[in-house]
Amino acid sequence: MPEGDTVFQTAARLRRALEGRRLTRSDFRVPRFATVDLSGRTVDEVAARGKHLLVRAGDATVHSHLKMEGSWRVFRPGERWNRPAHLARAVLETADSVAVGFELGLLEVIARDAESDAVGHLGPDPLGADWDAAEAVRRVAAGAEVPIAVALLDQRNLAGLGNVYVNELCFLRGIRPDRPVGDVPDLAAVVDLGRRLIMANRDRIARVTTGVDRRGERLWVYGRPGEPCRRCGTRIERGELGRVEGEERVTFRCPNCQR
Repeated sequence: MPEGDTVFQTAARLRRALEGRRLTRSDFRVPRFATVDLSGRTVDEVAARGKHLLVRAGDATVHSHLKMEGSWRVFRPGERWNRPAHLARAVLETADSVAVGFELGLLEVIARDAESDAVGHLGPDPLGADWDAAEAVRRVAAGAEVPIAVALLDQRNLAGLGNVYVNELCFLRGIRPDRPVGDVPDLAAVVDLGRRLIMANRDRIARVTTGVDRRGERLWVYGRPGEPCRRCGTRIERGELGRVEGEERVTFRCPNCQR
């Protein structure tokens, strides 16, 4: 599931392939931007902002969001793509590389000086150089009646945490995901642990929150309904938070460890 660490890694991969290089071809396979041509422009920068990806070329920015299924892959010119071509939404090609965005949940080409309209609403990014813990805590605390999991998933509060990290974070802090923010002790510690979790995984292929990097043992509660808690043996329960930012969110918790 793409979260802030996935986008961080994607940006690093695209940076190596595109940054400082001239585009020889661009192809945007969405109706609104099908006629946009960025060929001849140099890619100045590739940046991640929470779950958003920004490829800056001259006065234009290619803004994408992976949502649930999206990905960017890099190929050599002439190399066969390992995903069906009909799933491609964007192609950025240089003399040495072809970057292809598949099943992107959001794709647009915007003016570079209009980026704030696309990502200016986002809260501090735990993986960003401008991380501001105090501001993230302030934003989360502002919704005292909001369930803590919903507040942590709200990208306006802090940008990058998704369902996996939020469920694991609530378990590690011993908090029910549906507990109101105003009843959660030490929000600063919650936010700090959230950042430490995603920082520890930003360069990993598979996320690990348990400290055990083996298949089937990497996570405490996420995706483990009905299985025994790794701490106390109680069966993990699955719940629902409804839709958050247009996506259905589910919770996983140990009813004994998270009271």
